[in-house]
Amino acid sequence: MLSVLKNRFEQGYRTNRYPEEKVKVFPRYRGRPVIQDNISEETLKTCAESCPQDAIDVQNQKIDIGRCVFCGTCENISNGQIKFTNDYEIATAERADLITSGDLPALAEHAKQHFKKLFGRSLQLRQVSAAGCNACEADLNVLATPFFDLARFGINFVASPRHADGIVVTGPISRNMKTALLQTYEATPTPKVVIAVGSCTISGGPFIGSPEITEGLDKILPVDLFIPGCPPHPMTNLHALLSFFK
Repeated sequence: MLSVLKNRFEQGYRTNRYPEEKVKVFPRYRGRPVIQDNISEETLKTCAESCPQDAIDVQNQKIDIGRCVFCGTCENISNGQIKFTNDYEIATAERADLITSGDLPALAEHAKQHFKKLFGRSLQLRQVSAAGCNACEADLNVLATPFFDLARFGINFVASPRHADGIVVTGPISRNMKTALLQTYEATPTPKVVIAVGSCTISGGPFIGSPEITEGLDKILPVDLFIPGCPPHPMTNLHALLSFFK
């Protein structure tokens, strides 16, 4: 016990001070993409043809970050005319808002106020991995570590949907997992929230076009919060939960 206390004293306080202080991410992190106003149609068309996710709308000069896997191909091809910023605060309350040229609405202003009243002091979530690769799941799990300490905000992941206020879904929702997901949703008491985490859950991700998956959680359940990324950075998840519910 003394060695544990000694170790704790030596390490000091490791929890970040977000949202009071913004956390800096690694410089190579790819966050919110921005399409420059002066980009040529030819360059944008080349980017669209090279995009593995078919996420670029040439006519409207927009990127669907709900489909995007943030691979950076368009940034390399366009020589920076499409640029991925370090902004990790990219979650939205509406699926349509993820189709953007760079601007995103402030999530806190679009959060449903009755959710804040209901869950603002305590939010219990059940996570469902619907055929995920474990990347999104890992970056959700890391929120329990001392650096992020999600529990200090009254937000916890629970073992049963019957103890939850909502579900957090990851993965492309395979045909084999669809029934289990719907049963989990039904077992969660009303009122409840549904959170889609990652490109796979929002649009199908790299599996778009496969008959084995559901191309978008919002096609089968009412989604309240969309958190894009492949996978979303832990800070993206933290910002989304705090902005939407606190």
